[in-house]
Amino acid sequence: MNDVLSFLLTESPEPVTLDSVETWWRRHVELVPRFQSPADLALAGGFRADRLGFAFASGYHAAHRFLFPMLPADKPVALCATESMGGHPAAIQTRLAPTATGWTLTGEKAFVTLGSSAKLLLIVASEGQDDQGRNRLRLVSVDARRAGIIATELPELPFVPEVPHAELRLEDVAVSPDEVLPGDGYTRYLKPFRTVEDCHVHLALLGWLLQLGRRSGWPDPIREELLALAVMMRGLAQADPSSVATHVALAGALAQVKRTLVESEPLWAQVDGVTRERWGRDRRLLDVAGKVRAKRLEAARAKLAGPVPEQGD
Repeated sequence: MNDVLSFLLTESPEPVTLDSVETWWRRHVELVPRFQSPADLALAGGFRADRLGFAFASGYHAAHRFLFPMLPADKPVALCATESMGGHPAAIQTRLAPTATGWTLTGEKAFVTLGSSAKLLLIVASEGQDDQGRNRLRLVSVDARRAGIIATELPELPFVPEVPHAELRLEDVAVSPDEVLPGDGYTRYLKPFRTVEDCHVHLALLGWLLQLGRRSGWPDPIREELLALAVMMRGLAQADPSSVATHVALAGALAQVKRTLVESEPLWAQVDGVTRERWGRDRRLLDVAGKVRAKRLEAARAKLAGPVPEQGD
């Protein structure tokens, strides 16, 4: 941990201008040999970013490094889950069908973050239903240039417009047996990804804020608080993402990050105008999936409380 803390405290806080996703990716990959831990990579990538959008992108890819350590670190990856009816397991209609030599993928994905720039796609698909009628999901890793994959870039979002999104059409995409990842696609990969993503994206946010605070002359106490939050979030990023205890602790950590952002609001007057304007536009990113986080916390609290005893017990 000392290496990344030293990086955050001593690395030059003057970021290189990142004028494209390709430029951001080259800078991000440079950090991979130095920071083997995905949490440290998220912090360092956020610190190196010149805007929140590219800090988010570093956190997003660091989350993939945590959940899919077997994937090549030098290829940008996109997780493809959301369809026209959403990303819930029951909404997944993309089909993984067996063939004589492997499998084929057929279906559509409605919203893929960094989908148009990814070299490797992680596609959530259904291989049918179990005895209870529930979708049996698998995760498939395929080259983004595979025949039958058609990516169409979507219009820019009103915030973090630098981060592209795409929709995918999958037309009988050939899949070899070794490209189907082991284990249940929902419980092993899709379900924990939200927790993993929350941890690593907020680590990248904290890394970016530390760079910004040093560059803009924010007071030592607020920078030290940001550093302490980074250490706390780093610990959570390495905890079991399926544990209800992790979910409860993460909710408290995210609440503390939010309070620190509110307390530091007056300090943005010291930040350069371009960065301040982008922050006003992009900070809505932090509220995305707020309802999902609230449901995750509610479920965790209920599990910790245990079953409600019946009257008369």
